[in-house]
Amino acid sequence: MSNVQQPTATSPVPFTRGMQYFGQIWPEHANYGKHPAVRQELGRIDDPSDPAAIYQCLLLADALRYCTLQVCAAKASGHPGGFASSADAYAALVMLGHTNIVTEVGHHAPGFYSAMFLDRSLEAMGIYTMEEFAQRYRERHGLLGHLSGAIPGLLAPAGPLGQGQHFAMAGALLHPGVLFPVTIGDGGLGEPYVLSAMKHFHFAYPKVTNYLPVLVWNGFSQEHHSMVARMSNAQMREYWHAHDFDEVILVDAKDYDDSGQEGAFVDATRFSPKARLAFTGAVLAGVAQAAASALAGVHTAFVLKQLKGAGVHTTGAKAHNLHPADTLEAPIIRSALERHALAPEAWDLVRENCVRAGGGPAAQTVVTERVLELASLGEFPMQEFSVGEKAVPATAMGALVAWLGQQDRRFVVSNADGNEASNMKNINDALKIRHPTEDPLYNQDPHGQVYEPLSEDACAGLAAALALFGSRSLWLSYESFAINGWPIVQTVGQAMAELRRRTPSVVCMFTAGALEQGRNGWTHQRPEIEAYIAAQMRNGNVYLLYPCDANTIQVAYEYATTSHNKVMAIVASKSPLPVRLTLEAGRRALHDGAIALAQAGDGRKGRIVFAVLGDMILDAVFALQEPLVRAGYGVRIISVVNPRALYRVGDLPVDTVAEPDRHFLDDASFHELFDADLLVAVSGGPATALEPVFQRARYGGLEILAWQRGETTASAGELLQLNGLDAAGMMQRLRARGIEVH
Repeated sequence: MSNVQQPTATSPVPFTRGMQYFGQIWPEHANYGKHPAVRQELGRIDDPSDPAAIYQCLLLADALRYCTLQVCAAKASGHPGGFASSADAYAALVMLGHTNIVTEVGHHAPGFYSAMFLDRSLEAMGIYTMEEFAQRYRERHGLLGHLSGAIPGLLAPAGPLGQGQHFAMAGALLHPGVLFPVTIGDGGLGEPYVLSAMKHFHFAYPKVTNYLPVLVWNGFSQEHHSMVARMSNAQMREYWHAHDFDEVILVDAKDYDDSGQEGAFVDATRFSPKARLAFTGAVLAGVAQAAASALAGVHTAFVLKQLKGAGVHTTGAKAHNLHPADTLEAPIIRSALERHALAPEAWDLVRENCVRAGGGPAAQTVVTERVLELASLGEFPMQEFSVGEKAVPATAMGALVAWLGQQDRRFVVSNADGNEASNMKNINDALKIRHPTEDPLYNQDPHGQVYEPLSEDACAGLAAALALFGSRSLWLSYESFAINGWPIVQTVGQAMAELRRRTPSVVCMFTAGALEQGRNGWTHQRPEIEAYIAAQMRNGNVYLLYPCDANTIQVAYEYATTSHNKVMAIVASKSPLPVRLTLEAGRRALHDGAIALAQAGDGRKGRIVFAVLGDMILDAVFALQEPLVRAGYGVRIISVVNPRALYRVGDLPVDTVAEPDRHFLDDASFHELFDADLLVAVSGGPATALEPVFQRARYGGLEILAWQRGETTASAGELLQLNGLDAAGMMQRLRARGIEVH
């Protein structure tokens, strides 16, 4: 092979340009480096025991470490240590052709970017050389400090710990026969739900085993020893067996140490060349065995035990991140780079293997680089309720969810607290709860489409991951518990804003709001999640929908389900409530953002506009209309259904998100709705979602009537009274503002 990559149309200069150091060719290269071990026609190596494959896997591991450290040191910023201890496993996966790799660890970003650099995926971003790679790292329009699914070749984001397993399981569910490894750090292993989420998924989908957790057991977390550092190898195996993994393959670097390192965790890069090759051979064989096992229907995990920071500037928690003094000129950085620098011939060999692995650069081959074909839906079968009759919004939406699941058999509904509890049993009746125990009484079926772990994290995680990977899903939750699952929706929503492809929106629906949970007490009265989501509307692709009745919720669900690259959160009740809008009026409300439900009075004493979020709260507001009109006020009651549409052009970064929605209600229509002498904002939850109304409306006075706190009460009415949201409490507040009502 030539010593230097020849210029091509896509790479006018060698990709090694900008590398700080080059090393000497290894003695083994003459025997094992003549030809790439990854076969072009297979996209993988032939035999994991082949000495050439082992040698070239070791080269790749060192290449990944080198790139990771240099790119971090170029900015004296970033996290090289954790990925460095996983590089051997990552290299083995690549050599075996398994490149649909996700991670739970956002701090492994520079290592994953290095892999995308080596296989030429980053050329899609205009990054051809090591110099350009370093320039674009941790820069805007470049490679952000934690993983983003928008980077070519990377399947999913990684920031908060405890999320990566959801992406691996979603990929496995949607793509049988494809392996989805997920690297998990032992520092993050203690995060809630990592192993329990996989255990529940395995019970629900026992034949879906083509995801492979790869535990990076390196003994350290971010700033201290990991909590599992003192476990023995046997205890670690049992830990995974206890979470229903049938095969646990563990490779311990300590078993190959010939350098006399102390402690249970050792750095394999300090071994002699012979011992390094033996260790790499064990990792390659172990990963090959684990991958074959997972693809053959066995629930499998792979554990790599090696000291954190192996092969970079230092080890342990001190290797976690770089500090301002850790520049390319720092002796500790320079010595580490010199120690693992490859010869030009080795770099060429590494690159060719990476480009061949998996059938080509990840940016062209991994499953998330193309749009997943979806089942055709056709027209949604709406049930038009008559205005004035009572109907349950949640049940009306449930009928559409059931229909959609019958049209799209890949569709998954997730719910932790039970659909029946939200008056959505019609979903369970039609789609069945996925459970290994078949029981018609409880709608349980091993092939059901309703996923019900008792963890909102697991529910939100699978639903959000399925949407990101291109499939339809729905997360249903009690409003009070949704906060436990929202962080992954937030992560995926941001990723969707950056994606270069179209994917179904993350759709959520929250029932059983605070006003419906009187006797359950304050533990079930936590509507602050709405404020959390309302703040995210500023992202440009997050929507908070408040359908006011059983007709409007149907069009809201259609609106959410047929959208792309967005987060759609629907808030509605499970109680029978008056129908106030036709289906067509509901569509208009969604499009415009709000709609007037009632208008009366001559207004001789002034105009009062009620801007209302929610459905159940409307009864109390309507009770105020007649006495106010009798007293001489003009009263308009407005249901704010889609507050995102009420922002002004320029308020949200719509031109920076995928699938942009540039529609906002025009000024004339907005002022016709909301201008008043007194604007009264009313919400059964927080009033935060009314921000666009506050900033745009012209009013003489403003009164905000919203949720205050929870308490155990005998009825919704008593809870309204406690929060000053019943008709009497609201009238008292209006009188305090000088509104004269006798």
